[in-house]
Amino acid sequence: MAAHLFLNRRQALAAGLSVIATSQITRANAPQLGRVTGQPEATAAGEEVLSKGGNVYDAIVTAAFTAAVAAPYQCGPCGYGGSFIASNGAVVDFNSTAPAASSENMFAADASGRVKNNVNTHGWLAAGVPGILAGLELILKRYGTWKLSAVLERAINLARDGIIVDGALRRSIQSAKTNFTKDQGSAEIYLPGGMVPELGTTLKNPSLAKLLQSFADAQTTADFYHGEAARKVAAAFKSHGGLVAERDLANYAPLELQPVAWNRSGVTVFTPPPTAGGVTALQTLAVLDRLGKSDWAMNDWTSTRAIIEATRLCWDDRLRLLGDPLKPTSVPTLPWQALFDEQRLKNHASSVAASLSTGKPVIAKSDGRTASGTIHLSAVDALGNFAALTLTHGGGFGAQVTVPGLGVTLGHGMSRFDPRPGHPNSPGPGKRPLHNMCASIVARDGQPIMALGGRGGRRIPSAIVHVLFAHLFCNQSPRDALASPRLHCEGDMDLVLDANWPDNIVQHVQRAGYATSRSAIAVVSAAWRDGHNFDALTK
Repeated sequence: MAAHLFLNRRQALAAGLSVIATSQITRANAPQLGRVTGQPEATAAGEEVLSKGGNVYDAIVTAAFTAAVAAPYQCGPCGYGGSFIASNGAVVDFNSTAPAASSENMFAADASGRVKNNVNTHGWLAAGVPGILAGLELILKRYGTWKLSAVLERAINLARDGIIVDGALRRSIQSAKTNFTKDQGSAEIYLPGGMVPELGTTLKNPSLAKLLQSFADAQTTADFYHGEAARKVAAAFKSHGGLVAERDLANYAPLELQPVAWNRSGVTVFTPPPTAGGVTALQTLAVLDRLGKSDWAMNDWTSTRAIIEATRLCWDDRLRLLGDPLKPTSVPTLPWQALFDEQRLKNHASSVAASLSTGKPVIAKSDGRTASGTIHLSAVDALGNFAALTLTHGGGFGAQVTVPGLGVTLGHGMSRFDPRPGHPNSPGPGKRPLHNMCASIVARDGQPIMALGGRGGRRIPSAIVHVLFAHLFCNQSPRDALASPRLHCEGDMDLVLDANWPDNIVQHVQRAGYATSRSAIAVVSAAWRDGHNFDALTK
């Protein structure tokens, strides 16, 4: 049951995170072409790439661009950012960065973190430098085999010809209507004729199609950060009171990082480091592992209670101690490695054990903030290369503002900062906010076997914990693990359970003093290997 942590890519690769060196599958004997899962149009686009001989990186970048157009309320080409990991050890962070003119006290938040008029959530101050275009291009150029024009083709067609308005899209537009009405660029796209579009109608974005076509023609997205498009973006921010300037766009670059890895009984889970959210999921699993139980079971009250208390302690660590490790503010950021300090893990495990013994919840708290949204894609190709990629606006339509003439709606990356000054995650020039994305790769005995991640805002880490707990601690198959019950809690006594929990567990939770509600937790998308076959599911 021993667990350990790999702190750099070289150690991770030495542990076997390299399908190129270890895979027994070749294109000649591969039984299928691979799988992509996440968002319907994206899945179709990605699997078409695989059928035409593209690799997992070509497929997942194509799927990401497609999803960004097909589901504009969840993400977009200028959503605030994303996170990527692959079974070759690659990690790319393309999170948003705060503009140079930002500061710790820019939102004048009260003591509870409330911001007047929610200007950190909706509007031009809520948007930082978008990272998705640069991040996807970097992944493709580093690891893909297709040209940018080829992977953009389906996204361009969708923007030009239009997407069908379904119930989810219409509800999201209706919810954002007040802000869209005040923003010319958004109103032109999402409120044709000043009205919320009807079900079954077609929503077109010709300006976005033109922009994406310009990237395809140039075989690069560089114009968005250094050219005429950058000047238009900066001018739009300036005219609407936003802070992103040309120099902020020109200075943006995605980060290539080393994976975090946690090992249990020959199975290793790899995830990007902060500002991504995967360390919270892995820390929670590490605390549970330190309890030394051998009889873990889903739907068992003791196991459920242990997950709740371990999750609360790890969220308390996250919300109090973490921020951008590269650009700390006036309060030092705890190095993420300290979350896995053996003494900290043992102390947390002791607190959980005491809670199980006494029936009293651990002492922890949340910041009371919420976040939702996002798209996650998982993929595997015929050679057994796995990739996981998450991209997001944040909440529905992000900042709910759109650059006129370019058709790009902006994500609200600034909302992911703690708006109060003096916090490790306070805003600051060039800083990246903490986010909840948990793109992950799982390897068994050195062989990559699964890619997974989720969509659902702050509920994503909880969902990943439950899927991995069911698979690694309870020996469930990936398909059964994806169908297992999920719950979400942070530091406080509020607990959300999905519909799969039996009534007796809910009654136990309520008797323990938690304020419960029923809701979906997060949607997890996973692709996995079963022998020499591949499977995939979004649930």
